[in-house]
Amino acid sequence: MTARESLTREKVLHTALALVDQEGLDGLSMRRLAMTLNVQAMSLYNHVASKSDLLDGIAELVFDQVELPEPEMAWPEQVRAVALSMYRAFSRHLPVAVALVTDQANPATVRALEPFDRLAGALFQAGFDGRQARQALGAVTDLVFGSLLISTGGFTSDADGRLSQSDTSAYLRRVDPTRLPHFSRLLQQRVTDEPSRQLDFEQGLNMLITGLEVIANQT
Repeated sequence: MTARESLTREKVLHTALALVDQEGLDGLSMRRLAMTLNVQAMSLYNHVASKSDLLDGIAELVFDQVELPEPEMAWPEQVRAVALSMYRAFSRHLPVAVALVTDQANPATVRALEPFDRLAGALFQAGFDGRQARQALGAVTDLVFGSLLISTGGFTSDADGRLSQSDTSAYLRRVDPTRLPHFSRLLQQRVTDEPSRQLDFEQGLNMLITGLEVIANQT
């Protein structure tokens, strides 16, 4: 069996995702991917139409890792479950989150959009009208991907997402507490709490859902 015959779209996409996880978006090219697969670059075009199609495909793979809640669950728990699962899935593949936020990937398949459909369904279940549901969906997804994007730069963290205390302490020493008293207080709290990004995300998500519940009860 030749390399071309054994090559599939799924194999190409999974290899590309592993390459992006290891080397980032800048490390992904059709030539580099072909070398990794030990095939000719032109053979990749039998399975992906372009690099944009490739990025859409690997984004689909990550969206497919998002666990969807049972539709019988209360709507706040559905929102919480989808958002948290989405955060966890993309935190394992941060370059893919960057590709989505920067519009390098924009998948439009059922596989990729089902998590958003479930979020929208939960918000309609809450009683929001179309405009309110759109705004609420935007707030949830902004929190998810904004939190992920922030985690790609700035302070470093360990494998559990725990921020480096040496980084935050060094940053704190550069901030003048007499001129920036409130921001300095927040930074000091960050050092004291030894926060985890995921725990911070979960708390922010809880606050957002609490606000959505208040609005839903007023409709």
